[in-house]
Amino acid sequence: MELQTLTLRRVLERSAELYADQPALSQIGGTPVTFRELLEHATTVSALLAEQGVARGDRVAILSESMPNWGIAYFAITAMGAIAVPILPEFHADAVHHIIRHSEAKVVLVSERLFPKLEDGQFDTPPVLIQIENFHPVQQGATRDKLRELKERGLREFRRLRDKAMRFTHLAAEEPGEDDVAAIIYTSGTTGHSKGVVLTHRNIVWDADTVKTIVQLAPGDRMLSILPLSHTYECTLGLVLPVLNGAHVHYMDKPPTARALLPALAQVRPTAMLSVPLVIEKIFKSAVLPKFTDTWLKRRLYALPFVRRKLHAMAGKKLLQTFGGALRIFCIGGAAIAPDVERFLREAGFPYAIGYGLTETSPLVAGCGPADTRLTATGWPLTGVEVRIDAPDPATGEGEILVRGPNVMREYAKAPEITASVFTEDGWFRTGDLGKFDHDGYLYIKGRLKNVIVGPSGENIYPEEVEAIIQQSPYVMESLVFQLDGRLAARIHLDHARLDEEFGGLPATKAREKVAALLEELRNDVNTKVSTFARLHKVIEQTEPFEKTPTHKIKRYLYVEQ
Repeated sequence: MELQTLTLRRVLERSAELYADQPALSQIGGTPVTFRELLEHATTVSALLAEQGVARGDRVAILSESMPNWGIAYFAITAMGAIAVPILPEFHADAVHHIIRHSEAKVVLVSERLFPKLEDGQFDTPPVLIQIENFHPVQQGATRDKLRELKERGLREFRRLRDKAMRFTHLAAEEPGEDDVAAIIYTSGTTGHSKGVVLTHRNIVWDADTVKTIVQLAPGDRMLSILPLSHTYECTLGLVLPVLNGAHVHYMDKPPTARALLPALAQVRPTAMLSVPLVIEKIFKSAVLPKFTDTWLKRRLYALPFVRRKLHAMAGKKLLQTFGGALRIFCIGGAAIAPDVERFLREAGFPYAIGYGLTETSPLVAGCGPADTRLTATGWPLTGVEVRIDAPDPATGEGEILVRGPNVMREYAKAPEITASVFTEDGWFRTGDLGKFDHDGYLYIKGRLKNVIVGPSGENIYPEEVEAIIQQSPYVMESLVFQLDGRLAARIHLDHARLDEEFGGLPATKAREKVAALLEELRNDVNTKVSTFARLHKVIEQTEPFEKTPTHKIKRYLYVEQ
């Protein structure tokens, strides 16, 4: 059955009809919500929202960690023609208050754990609070203990509310249109300025539907969700996409640390996953690479390409078993993956896929499946999406990536001047990313336009490329390259677990000398691999991990001296 109308409500109704008794959403180890129940629960919550005064076009915020009720809430809000305002759990309380005020959210669906972020908020008109665990309205001034008590009542409370709320279902009868606003997503960005990205039903559903040219999901597929649903990447591709295709999404009830992730992978045995590069990069650097480089002889052998390829192939088989043994597609997006880690995935036969996109493009712009990946490339533009390079450099073909298509946002909320600045007169969206195409039409991302450093003779230096070389060192966790006093410098966060293994027994002074020598050796090594104008003049140890956005991009503006 083809999707005739590109609205989230139609996605929900169609899937309830096609996959009625198939599992749709579940907490790991919990009873799944079927597609029929997903529609029933969403209808109930729509009615409950209507009872609280929510009407078509009103904004309803979701402040919660990922769980089945997050998806129920999202479909409930959008199916009734209201507008979902997902808020990232990592946002500071001040940012949460700003988003609620700026979006004029009438209701906030909040989890018990994140409720404290609302407690000191100052609002002209305080929003109605509804606890997301059981969709129970919360009285103003309620304590967290009271929320915990309500949470424990669970589904019994929800069923009672459903009977009461169903009387109001006629208020939610009018279906939203394809060009109606479905969501306003406030980006954290890496510049420090959060903007409300306005996405329509068509933007989101078209993008999710068109991804089938890259990722095929069907009933029987199992997805393990490890990213926040309040990010467009996870919401569109990790919720709308599987619901559209009858797949089953499993949610973890704790952050995806190695200790929590390994048993979850064994239990779910996912066939598909969405991830950011940091997850697989950590696995490679902490669990794979040390086994190949922990002695002088192993390092020498690993440096030989034919030996490395053989070792990677063996490690790839073990890694697939670690992921449950059934994985057929592991989608990586949200940031650039380190080239050495991608090389490992290719040589290991690991079924990874690469995608490029932005919140403003719902999110996917370009990508390719496991059979078509090409080292450091992001794939081809989605069918129906136009991508062009603006003012390409004659020598390199690099320029700003411009996008036009049904997935491009309508505007930034209440920001006409900023909106106008990111669109050309003929409707192309300026991504702010630099890229180029190769002769086969693969798109390569070079970095952010605003991050480009101009060298001593006018050369363009892409800090992301230098960072990728720095991070090939097994001692480096993450790095940031920037301009300091007119010359190139790097902040480097080292792998302290590895340093403790090697230098932990030394006196503190000796250990510091070893780290200083290591950093200088690293600087010299990097400078042999980059152009003369991109050589590092100085390296600085970043003793604490960098502050990052929810998709694990470093907040560069906090560290780069303007």
